[in-house]
Amino acid sequence: MAKKLAPDKVLFTTVALLIGLGLVMVYSASSAHVQGKAINPFLVKQAIAAVLGLGGMLVAMHVDYRRLRHPAVVYTALGGSLFLLLGVLFAPALNNTRRWFFIGGISVQPAELAKLALVVFLAYQIERKEDRVNSRELLLPCALASALVAGLVLLEPDMGTAVLIVATAAAMLFLAGLSWKWVGATAVAAVPIAWFAVFSAPYRRERVLAFLHPERDPLGAGFQALQSLIAVGSGGVLGLGPGQSVQKLYFLPYPHTDFIYAIIAEELGMVGGLLVVALFAVLLWRGARAALAAPDAFGRYLAYGLTAAIVLQALLNVSVAVALFPTKGIPLPFVSYGGCSLVVSMTACGLLLNVSQHG
Repeated sequence: MAKKLAPDKVLFTTVALLIGLGLVMVYSASSAHVQGKAINPFLVKQAIAAVLGLGGMLVAMHVDYRRLRHPAVVYTALGGSLFLLLGVLFAPALNNTRRWFFIGGISVQPAELAKLALVVFLAYQIERKEDRVNSRELLLPCALASALVAGLVLLEPDMGTAVLIVATAAAMLFLAGLSWKWVGATAVAAVPIAWFAVFSAPYRRERVLAFLHPERDPLGAGFQALQSLIAVGSGGVLGLGPGQSVQKLYFLPYPHTDFIYAIIAEELGMVGGLLVVALFAVLLWRGARAALAAPDAFGRYLAYGLTAAIVLQALLNVSVAVALFPTKGIPLPFVSYGGCSLVVSMTACGLLLNVSQHG
């Protein structure tokens, strides 16, 4: 008798709760920007993205994930992502960056698609050479693909996403059994690269210096960090109440995107902030559980990579909101406003649910 496949209900519920919270908070955090309008366009667009993401999640859940390890799929996805990352560099600039294609009023961010394609590529490579994790035969193609994707993203410029891409790749290889020798060598090599990337761009240098001493430039480079801390601190334990945020009234820039966690902490308090962290902790637990129970190496490392990509991004976003990391425009998965990010994150969770139901 065939085995009945059942998705992980805890993981599915966790993702649903994050999306539901995200829709409520996008509506609240963007309210100051839509005064006088009968319909909140941010909420409408986010709701449409959630519906599209649900479709992507359902497809990813019900098409056997093992089809992704076919070489034609792996290399086409990675090659297509690199092509889009190269093409977006010639797209019209928005806020001095080139990160999006705009097609019929819909924005597509190639970096989000590239993260997914790279995880699939790395899982495919590790499965084929799992017994040679510390050999150049595995490390060279993995390092080359990761460097190409991260390098093109850095040119947009988007250093935060580039760091996340490298961190996800490193986590996957480490979990595959990467030697501490290679870990140390990579860490040593990363220091001068990161130093050059930060201090070669004046705005990045200002962000790092403002992170160390935001009070020295409260109306300039340190403004976002200080306003975010004010929002988090104002919430106290139970918060000011849903919709009652003061910082979203043009004090805190991008309250419905990059700094939505600060608005959550202000309106829902420490309780709400810890709830969000707890939900991502549950996602980490269920993702790791799915990986450990996967029936094959490809599924195991696919689950590891998808979980790492989502949780590391959430960790970075929350760290920025509470000034534990320099200010960077990274959305909070499932919660921040952004259609492409939401659709890709939901599709990634669909793949994670797919792996879990084969365990």
